[in-house]
Formats: sequence, C-alpha cells, structure tokens
Amino acid sequence: MTVAAPPVRRGFSASNAPDPAVMQACVHCGMCLNECPTYRVIRLEMDSPRGRIQLIKGVNDGHIALDSQVFLAHTFRCLDCRGCETACPSGVKYGRLIEAVRDQTARAGLLPRRRRIASWVLRHVFTRRTRLRRVGQALRLYQRLGVQAFIRRLRILAWVWPALAQVEAMAPAMSRRFLDAGDLRFVPAVGPARYRVAFVTGCIMSLAFAEVHRASLRVLARRGCDIEIPEHQQCCGALHIHGGDRASAQDLARRNIDAFEGGGYDAILTNSAGCGSALKEYGQLLAGDPAYAERAHRFAAKVQDLSEFLAACESGHALGELRRTVVYQDACHLAHGQGITRQPRDLLRAIPGLTLVEMRNPAVCCGSAGLYSVTDTATSLQVLDEKLDALEGVEADTVVSANPGCLLHLRLGVKRRGLKLRVVHLAELLDEAYAAARADGG
Repeated sequence: MTVAAPPVRRGFSASNAPDPAVMQACVHCGMCLNECPTYRVIRLEMDSPRGRIQLIKGVNDGHIALDSQVFLAHTFRCLDCRGCETACPSGVKYGRLIEAVRDQTARAGLLPRRRRIASWVLRHVFTRRTRLRRVGQALRLYQRLGVQAFIRRLRILAWVWPALAQVEAMAPAMSRRFLDAGDLRFVPAVGPARYRVAFVTGCIMSLAFAEVHRASLRVLARRGCDIEIPEHQQCCGALHIHGGDRASAQDLARRNIDAFEGGGYDAILTNSAGCGSALKEYGQLLAGDPAYAERAHRFAAKVQDLSEFLAACESGHALGELRRTVVYQDACHLAHGQGITRQPRDLLRAIPGLTLVEMRNPAVCCGSAGLYSVTDTATSLQVLDEKLDALEGVEADTVVSANPGCLLHLRLGVKRRGLKLRVVHLAELLDEAYAAARADGG
C-alpha cells in the first residue's frame, strides 16, 4: 500500500499577497548586497534582498512551492532590517514583500518551530497588557532570587535543553520598577508648558527599560512638555508584523488608535525605533479597514521618534558637561524604517564635553531584529560579531542607540567579548546631561 504524498502548496493566497509591482521594481543592480547583514556574513545570493526577491517571484509565478524548504529557509533568514531599502536606487519596498511573505507562510502553517512558539507567545501574551506584566514579574523574580545566575553558572539548561539555553541567554533583565500606563498617567512640564504630548510605553520597554522611559520623561519635561500616558494603550504590533501575525497587529493598531484618539496632542512620542516605525505605518496596515483607514493615517501623522521631536523643539533647560567619547549605532527601524539619522547625532553633539565618533557601517544591523536573536540565534550572533568588530575599531567609552533590541543585543555582545563599553539609550545620556547642569547650579 502506498501512502499519498502531502499536496504541494504552490503560489500565494490572494489575501495580502506580496505585490508583483514591488517585485518588478527590482532591477538586480546589487546595490543592496553590502547593506544586507545576512549576505555580508553568509555570502550567498539567496541570502540577499535581490536573491530573496527572485525566490518570492518564483513562488508568485508558480515555479517554486510555498512550502519549499529552500524558499522558507532563505526568506526566514532575513532580519527585515530594511537596510536594502535605503541603498536601493529604484526605491523597492522590500520590507512590504518580506512581511507579506511572513504572513502567507504563517497562515499556511509553515513557521519553523521556534517561530511558532514565538508567534504563540506574541498572540497570547503580548496582546494583553496584564498577562505581559505578569510574565515580566515572574521573570524579574527568577532573576532577583538568583535562580537565573545559579542555572547559568551550572550550565543546567545547556545540558538539559541546549536550544532553550540559547533563548534564556537572550532574556532581558527586568527593571526593578516597571513603567506603563498603569503606573503613571501624567508628567508636568518643568517650567512653562510649551507642548502637550502623548507617550508610548510599549511592551518590552515598559518592563526591561523602565529606566529609559523615566529618563525620556524627565528630558521631555525639561523641554517644556506636559506628558500624558494614555491608559488603554497596547503593544504597537511590530513584533507581530515581523513574525507574520498581521491579524494581531491590526487588532493592536485599532486598540491603540482608540486609546490615543481625541487627545489633541501636538505629537505622539516613542523612544523605541521599532515601535515608531510600526506606528507610522498604521495607515498602510489598516488601509483595507473602512472604519479605521482614515483614522490610522491621522494617528500615524502624529507619531514621532523622541530624537525627531527633541531635535525640532526648543532646547529648554541648559545641558551640563559630560566627558564622554560616544559612538552611535543607528537602529535599523530608525535609520531605514523612518529615515532618521541626523537628529540623534545632532542631539549628542549638543552635549558639552561629549565627543562623537563614527564606526564603520553604523547603519548595518546589529543582529537583534526583534525576536530574530531568539528564533535564529546562530545567524544573529554572526551579524553581532561583525558589529562588535566595528566597535573595537573606534576609541569610545559609550555606545548609544535608540531601540530596545539593539541595546539588549549590544550589551550581550559587549559582555561576551569583554569590551569596556557602556551601552545606553540616547535619552539616558540627555538625562545625565540635564542632571549635570543641575549639579552645577544650571
């Protein structure tokens, strides 16, 4: 008796299929190759944007099966950093292609095991703020009681479950005090209020980088901002989009629009590059929703990155002197997703006593890429090694970035390599500069 082979899945489904016009816009010039982190470390054409576009066209034309292991392996290896979009002279919106592919493969049940687990966590934990907070509290307890240190010291997970040990090594350190809309609702301006802004707390930022949030709020207050933190805001949905769960991302977008709408804010501010990029694309995400399409565009038009807003607003109180030599790492979804590279550097140069130096390829991805460091750890660490090599090539004592994933990944790399570098968010340095001015009587 012969067993019938499972049917081969060919082509994309009609719903949210990759746009053939975007595929056709690629002229195969190769300008993207050196900006692609996976191509830089693997050196395979199919691990470049140009090669992946050809694979996507192959599925679209019916020449390659959607469940082809070659297609899945190379498209999932993409970090979705969008460095290729900045380099592309034809303006190919590659990110839209790869995100549509992720949505197609997820709905077809073709996600690899680690990605399936990550998708489940994102759908069932990150979409509910109370659940996420409980997970954060449990992780904080695991870390504070010394259980994490004990397990790592004895390498228990490495013996029992090596794959889980890799994932556990990437776990962020939880903040001592979380900060989301349930903890703080309003921060008044220091002095006369010139702006009224809303602040996005996000998911990972509120749990693992609450100190960055507090620094951001202090800086904004000193710039004359009355800051509101809308109560019912949710995760922005960026991780869901990158993971192929477009439906959850759309649901989160609707809930965030409802939470922020009607506030009459001068701006909606985020200190996370990945969040900002996703929030600014709500108009595209909800374009097919007649009840939210126009509202999504209005919402997105108000969103600004913290550095974008600070660089354009009045300076406020004086900055004190910081004797630091700083190197800036461009977060992918700030540089490539939002086109913001000058403003963070201008803000750093404005700090008295601070010296800003540049490393080679500062806008090439560090390898974090959302949950990529968890789902594709080996490639992520290869990409990180190249970034660490670049950092070793400059004389600096501080690395600055503007995204939680970058901060986590760079701190991991700096620790593993034993580099004497402090890794901080831009807001933390600005906050320190304001504190230095107050200490000097400014």
